[in-house]
Amino acid sequence: MNAKLSKLTPLLFAGVAAAGIAAAPAALAQPAPPPPCYNPDGTPCAPSAGPQGAGAEIPGGPGAQAGSNGQVSAGVPGGPWAKAGPGGGIACVPGGPCETIPLP
Repeated sequence: MNAKLSKLTPLLFAGVAAAGIAAAPAALAQPAPPPPCYNPDGTPCAPSAGPQGAGAEIPGGPGAQAGSNGQVSAGVPGGPWAKAGPGGGIACVPGGPCETIPLP
């Protein structure tokens, strides 16, 4: 049995080496991109931007938008939110105070 095993050992090592060489490109490849994100209504939740402004939102989570007219807003569902524009801004905490900041 030892004689048979000693003759097979080089073949086993050659097989392991070949498997390692074959797997090397996969190990060095770039990681897979993250899965696509979709809102509950099926629209993509990727940030968007265009001539009218920009916006981004995590489904069921925080979001923000900025308009080309200088209006901006951000909020967390059930949490704090804020709006601002050329005339000033307002920020509120649910169950707490709202602060209005007029521009001079």
